[in-house]
Amino acid sequence: MSSTGTARRPSLTRRDTTSQEFMDDPGCDLDRLERTYRQFSTVNRLVSGWRRVYRQWIRPRLDPDRPATLLDIGFGGGDISRALTAWAARDGLALRITAIDPDERALRHVHRRPAAGVRFEQASSADLVARGDRYDLVISNHLLHHLDPDALAALLADSRALSRQLVVHNDLSRGRAGYGFYAAVTLPFARRSFIHQDGLLSIRRSYRRSELQAVVPPGWQVRTMVPQRLLLTHESPRR
Repeated sequence: MSSTGTARRPSLTRRDTTSQEFMDDPGCDLDRLERTYRQFSTVNRLVSGWRRVYRQWIRPRLDPDRPATLLDIGFGGGDISRALTAWAARDGLALRITAIDPDERALRHVHRRPAAGVRFEQASSADLVARGDRYDLVISNHLLHHLDPDALAALLADSRALSRQLVVHNDLSRGRAGYGFYAAVTLPFARRSFIHQDGLLSIRRSYRRSELQAVVPPGWQVRTMVPQRLLLTHESPRR
């Protein structure tokens, strides 16, 4: 496991594909892990841009009378699913979300705060494909950089199989400015959670636009979004 030290600034020229994040260790400190889950909502509000993604990509596909279905793959702390249901409700639109994560620790965390309109489940995307599930929309947040090439290919195939309309995978884009900003902002939390160390490693593991576009199948589009974000999207033909 890498200790993502903050004393020296690492090179961001190439992706770090070998280091492991602390929270991915089954034996990690559970108190620090729980604090990390709780802090995801703050970090995502600052950097993930889901409000813009909702307005541009999700809201136009929602209807006040016909509930749309959305799958959130790898829900982590559950905050993205909660935010999307709240925004849809505020706009008078019907949205039902299924949020999945294979990690039982994530499921224990979200069950402490049930959310109306969201069903959390311990499962993988392959599990849902196997049982024949389909959803109007499929999303993920900060998932792509965790995956090796085979796992990435499997996720994209599952996403297309599960989606009727749209897939949006929202992830970090590797860059020095974002790395420096994140290092400074999250340093006070370094001792009590994994949000600082793992966040910096996530940036080092993340793609740049040309790198991601080079490894995804035809039909997938990579877009950039401020601040230092990548959106990997796939749209099914409208019926």
